[in-house]
Amino acid sequence: MTAQRIYVSGRVQRVGFRDWAVRTAKQLGVKGWVRNLNDGRVELLAEGDDEALNSLTEACREGPPMAVVDHVEAFQTAEDKHAKGFTKRFTA
Repeated sequence: MTAQRIYVSGRVQRVGFRDWAVRTAKQLGVKGWVRNLNDGRVELLAEGDDEALNSLTEACREGPPMAVVDHVEAFQTAEDKHAKGFTKRFTA
């Protein structure tokens, strides 16, 4: 299992992006969390197999119907050993 941190920018807040990310991650069997950032981006910490993480990253390039994604940045990171399922967190 590997972990990825994903940053999504554009019109990605107040469009249901976090709820969409939770549903999408759960469908892919990915664990972790999603939260809004004060700078207007959305951040995800996702853990799973490489195929599932790639699928989630690609899905983030589109996002939910009301989102307008300008940029997605993803890189490997340390795993969050306490992740249970995929959850929505408060803005950081």
